[in-house]
Formats: sequence, C-alpha cells, structure tokens
Amino acid sequence: MANPLPLHERHVAAGATFEAVSDWELPVAYGAPADEYKRARHDVGLVDRGHFGILELTGRDRATFLHALVSNEVKALSPGQGCAATLLDVHGKVQVVLVVWVVADRIFVVTPPAMARKTAEALDHYLFSEKVVIRDVSGETALLVLVGPKAPETSERLMGARPPATAWAHVEGKLGEIPLRLVSGGGETGEAEVWIAGPAAEAPKIWDALVAAGARPLGLVAFESLRIEAGTPVFGHDVDESVLLPEIPFANLASESKGCYPGQEVVVRIRDRGHVNRVLRGLVLEGDQVAPSGAEVIADGAPVGRVTSATWSFGLGRPIALAFLRRQHAEPGSAVSVRLGERAVAANVSALPFTR
Repeated sequence: MANPLPLHERHVAAGATFEAVSDWELPVAYGAPADEYKRARHDVGLVDRGHFGILELTGRDRATFLHALVSNEVKALSPGQGCAATLLDVHGKVQVVLVVWVVADRIFVVTPPAMARKTAEALDHYLFSEKVVIRDVSGETALLVLVGPKAPETSERLMGARPPATAWAHVEGKLGEIPLRLVSGGGETGEAEVWIAGPAAEAPKIWDALVAAGARPLGLVAFESLRIEAGTPVFGHDVDESVLLPEIPFANLASESKGCYPGQEVVVRIRDRGHVNRVLRGLVLEGDQVAPSGAEVIADGAPVGRVTSATWSFGLGRPIALAFLRRQHAEPGSAVSVRLGERAVAANVSALPFTR
C-alpha cells in the first residue's frame, strides 16, 4: 500500500485526486491541471515535498568529507550557499542526485524520495577516521516549495525574507514563531522556486498560511508539464544507476575544477577524449496521446532510444517527452517516431529546455 504524505488530509480538503507513485500516494490534481499550471507560470503554486529525504551532517570534517565524495564543489561553499550534486560509482554512473545546503554548524543533504537511508549508508561506507555524524532528519522536517514568479515576494511577505536568486542559496525566515529555512530552487520548473524547510510538527500551520497568502496547490499533472518543459530529469524516472553522468545535462551538477571524487576519472575521460553513445533529449510528438514511460523511439525502422518521462505540455499544447536517444539521432530537429502500442507516432527531437 502506498504511503500517504504527512499533509494528506490537507490535500484531501483541497480537493485532490491521488495516484500511487513508487511508494507514495501523491496528489495528481486539485480539479483543473491547466489552471494549476497557469497559476505556477503567472502567479504562485505550492508543492508538497513531504516524501523527500533530508540528511544532516555534523562534525568538523563534514565539508571536506562530503566534498571528496560528490561531483560538485562543497568545501568552498559558505554558510547560506548550496549546490546540486551527484554521488557516482567508480564507473561514473549516477547513484543518486542530491541537493546540498551549507549552514554554519552543519550541512543538509536533500535526497529524492526513498533515498535517504540508501544515501546515508553510501556516505557511511566511506567514513573512516573523519569526524562526521550522519543523521536522517526526514521525519523531523516539513518540506514545501513555492513555484512561480511571485514565489520570492510571497516568501518575503509571509516569512520576512527571500533567499538570494542564486540556485540553492538560503536564508532563515519565520512564520510567526516557527523557524524556517528558505532556499532558492534550481530551476526545476523553469520558474522561480522557494523551498521551505521547517519543523514537521508545524507543517499544517505552514501549509495553511501559504494557501491563505495566495499559493495554490500544484498537482503532479501540472508539475510534470512544468518540469518536462524545463528539461529537468528526475532521479528514479529519467536517471537511475544505469546512467552515466555525461549522458544527462550536468553542468549544474559537477565542478570541472575540483579534485578527485568517485567516478570523476570516467567523467573527465568522456569529456576530453571521447563521447557517450546516448544522450537525454526532448521529443515533441504529433497527435494528442502522451507516450508511456519506456516507449520505444524509432528511426529508419530501428530502435534508437526510449522515453523516460512524458506529459501533456500546457505550454506547447501537445505531448512532449524526455528520452534517451542514440547520439547519431539526437540532433535537435531530427525526425523520429515513438511506438504507442501497435502504431508509431511521428516526433521531432528537441533541445532542452523546450521552447514554449
């Protein structure tokens, strides 16, 4: 049975319909996904991230320890800064995509759903004499996201602060006496985003205050349209442990100047002396049918890739998808087909993000 989000009753009260996604029962829509999409594009929407994981690293060696393991710069980050990063295996394949927030006395690591324990175990595997304590604080933390051009001003009006616009920069805020951390998102939706982390026990009060301030709940259908239009791959759907880091857009996930970390040698070798055989691209489909995940992509009568995520694009008014394609067929503008049951539907390859 799928797990309900901690704020499940708030979603029910808002009129949500639900769908089981992996191990979670998630709000799919609150009535009209097109209206939710429009709200996020022009005003402010609200997303519940109560199923994400959060780890807390403390101890004097926390920054150097994490820096040595992930693909992006951590050691040089000051309190109030952050980054997105990956943990790779020695073959350069993505084990998890992470977000790092550095504060004065600790580092928070945000993981995808169901990945907190596995990530903690992976980090602990490399922990020898370093002074670092890794603690899973997922159950102690409420995590919500404001999405849309009015997200920063809503944050400032309601919680007394807005984070700097730089991705993953963060500041402290308050809702009454409730302490919060306000974090600029990384552009997952193509709009301004403010992540809000606070005490789990106060989650209903935080949700109610945000809704009262004008933020409208954003279901999975509308959110996927935003995300896929923005060309953002998600771990567990578009990225898994079979994916090499250079196969996906990774400029915001890796530092080209930092020292050694697991998998770096493969990433550098591909960058300097070779290429990957497949890459993640967008597809714009003819017709009105959304492709299922895993649908085969065809060119010249032969399979050349597969769909990883797909949605109806409210911005383009047609189906779009993210797909891994063989390098020879990945040039934007190339004509391909997507197999939908017994028929093949014409599609064009798109660069990411999609042009709306």
